[in-house]
Amino acid sequence: MSAIAMSKPIPHNKGVMSATIMIMAPLTLLAVCLLSKYGIVAVPNGMRGLVIAALLISLFVTGMPISIALGLSVLTFMFTMTSVPIVTVSLKLFTGIEKFEIMAIPFFILAGNFLTQGGVARRMIHFATTMIGHFYGGLGLAGVLSCALFAAISGSSVATVVAIGSILLPAMVKQGYPTRFGAGVIATSGALGILFPPSINLVIYSVATSGMSVIGPDGARVNSASIGQLFIAGIIPGISLAVLLGMMTWYQAYKHKYPRMDKASWGERGRAFFDSFWGLFLIVIVIGGIYAGLFTPTEAAAMAAVYAFIVAVFVYKDLKLVDVPKVLLKSASMSAMILYIVTNAVLFSFLMVSEQIPQSMAAWMADQGFGPIAFLAMCNLILLAAGNVMDPSAIVLIFAPILFPVAARLGVNPIHFGIMMAVNMEIGLCHPPVGLNLYVASGIAKMGISELTLAVLPWLLTMLGFLVIITYWSGLTLFLPHLLGM
Repeated sequence: MSAIAMSKPIPHNKGVMSATIMIMAPLTLLAVCLLSKYGIVAVPNGMRGLVIAALLISLFVTGMPISIALGLSVLTFMFTMTSVPIVTVSLKLFTGIEKFEIMAIPFFILAGNFLTQGGVARRMIHFATTMIGHFYGGLGLAGVLSCALFAAISGSSVATVVAIGSILLPAMVKQGYPTRFGAGVIATSGALGILFPPSINLVIYSVATSGMSVIGPDGARVNSASIGQLFIAGIIPGISLAVLLGMMTWYQAYKHKYPRMDKASWGERGRAFFDSFWGLFLIVIVIGGIYAGLFTPTEAAAMAAVYAFIVAVFVYKDLKLVDVPKVLLKSASMSAMILYIVTNAVLFSFLMVSEQIPQSMAAWMADQGFGPIAFLAMCNLILLAAGNVMDPSAIVLIFAPILFPVAARLGVNPIHFGIMMAVNMEIGLCHPPVGLNLYVASGIAKMGISELTLAVLPWLLTMLGFLVIITYWSGLTLFLPHLLGM
């Protein structure tokens, strides 16, 4: 008993020590920056990039919001280790969200929220169930298909998990499926929202890399990928990953003999399709409109928002006019959060470029004999590690401006690199500690994060295998853009 009693304070002491280290680390780095400003401590030019990176990471560890950590790190570095005038900060904050393409983000968020509240998800689930519900794990397969379809009109993985999971998970449990199986399917399949157009994440990648002066291996200038190119490029990888997730779902259901549904008649399938037609038609409006040249991706986002409003309020009538202000407020809140991160990330990118960090990385890798294979493997490790502590938007905004110039220097296609980053972001959403899809699915399924982490493991391994394929088989990504002359 005495030994047990003596051992009780140890965890508390460890917790206090850990908290002290987390607080002292950023304070120490801030002190180093201040001492450097007044000439008391000399920080070599080659170490200054490491100082800003260490300060950013230490602030992340304390639990500080990503946008504030970014802004604080950049401002500290600029005012203590550079001679950049203060007016540059306000100018960069303004120009960071001045780009026309950024307007697509709030419009796609608004469209997704209208569709989430407007009964579109329920109709898509019914359509998917009539098509493939008679196979082993029919409701699980319907979940994968429903997530793929809803992702293709919402552009958001979290919205997909909420819309599909809140309807399908209770139905799966009622049909006799284990909760772990259903939660694993929805949490991973919901991540398709990052890859399928109109992906908000792909918009952010295009914005983060646009306007950069990048040189290819032959010395020629390399242009960043446009939103339209990325949307078209994400179609085949998105379908491929959905098929792989469906195959894993079928295998798990067949292995454990999960229930099947009665096969629907073609009449039932036709009625289900026409019932969900107005929601599915949004895919044609966005992708078809962009490729046909009827409007730009930003204009397509505005069209999607207006169309989603009409469908939800006047066609399906599942969303009342009195509830529209709530949807607008929710969309504005989500948009403000992302745009605030964008503005601070623009400052961070400016600092990285001014310090010549991407160029130094490219030169170092060339000197070390790094080729595209080794570089892409290293990128995957970095992005997967970042997925442990950051959300996808912040990862893309921070790492895309750093890694994109190096990728271009090594001959990696900008479109291919953007899709590869998107697949990494999908995986990051499905594993702890910051896997947002896990937390959303956990709340719907009433499961703990540790239990849900084990539940998603088969599908997570499938996604990791697909990451290897998409990384080294650029043709899977570039086939459709090249076919369409993009």
